[in-house]
Amino acid sequence: MTLSAAARLVLAAQLAWLAAAGTAAAATRLDPDQAMATSASAIGRSVTDHAFTDERGRAVRLSDYRGRALIIPMVYTGCYHTCPLIAHSLLQAVATARQVLPRDSFQVAVVGFEAGVDTPERMRAFARQQGLEQPGWVFLSGDQAAIEALARDVGFTYVRSPRGFDHIAQTTIVDPSGRVYWQVYGSEFRTAAVMEPLKQLVYGRPVRFTEPSSWWDRLRLLCTVYDPSQDRYRFSYAIFIGFFIGLASLAGTAWLLVRLWRRPHAQGA
Repeated sequence: MTLSAAARLVLAAQLAWLAAAGTAAAATRLDPDQAMATSASAIGRSVTDHAFTDERGRAVRLSDYRGRALIIPMVYTGCYHTCPLIAHSLLQAVATARQVLPRDSFQVAVVGFEAGVDTPERMRAFARQQGLEQPGWVFLSGDQAAIEALARDVGFTYVRSPRGFDHIAQTTIVDPSGRVYWQVYGSEFRTAAVMEPLKQLVYGRPVRFTEPSSWWDRLRLLCTVYDPSQDRYRFSYAIFIGFFIGLASLAGTAWLLVRLWRRPHAQGA
C-alpha cells in the first residue's frame, strides 16, 4: 500500500513539527552548569533599582532597602516542591539571625518571577501558606521587564517546563550598597549558609562602640557559636570564662610579685 502525495505531505509536515518541537524543548531545557556559571558571574554586580509591587499593593523600589543587607529568593507561587523548601530553610535561618544580629540590619524580599501570575494576592497567599508572614519580610510582584532585569542582575536562571518552571535553587544576598555579595544554593540549606555572610556584612565594617547597644551586639555575636549537630547558633560562655580565668591569673601574678617585692624591704627594716 502506498501513500498518496497529500498524505506524504501531511506526514512530512507532522515529522517536521515534531522535530522542531523537540529542538525547542532541548533549547529551553535548564543547563545546570550554565546556570551555575551565570549565578557565580553575578557576584559583585550592582542590582538595578527595579520597581515592584508588594503583597499589600504598594509600589516599592529595591532602593527602598539600601543601607542594609537584602536577601532575595526568587520563587513562583505555583511551585509545590522546591520553592516551599527554600522558603522554609530561609525562614529558619532568618529566625536565628534575628536573635543574633540587629533586627534592622537586613531585609528579606521574596520575588515572584512568573509575571502576570505571581500577583500581590498570590504572593500574599504564598506567604500565608508557607508561614512567612514575619516582620522584615516583603513579597514582591513585577512586570516581565522588571523580573527579567532582576534575574539578570542576580544571575537567576529559569525556563518554562511541562511542570511549570525549571530554575536554579538560589537565594541571593545583596550588600547594603546594592551589590550581589553571596549566593546560597539548594532548596534545603543550613542556617550557617545565610548567617555567615550576613555576619560579614553587618560586622565587617568598623563599629563605633559609642553607638547605642553596638558593643552588646558585637559581644553577643562573639559569644554565639554554630552547633552543626542541631543546625543552630547558641550562646557560649567560653569567652567570659576565659576572660575571668585570665583576669584571675593576672591578679594572682600581681599579688605574688608584690609579696616578693615587699619581703626584702620588710627584712631590711
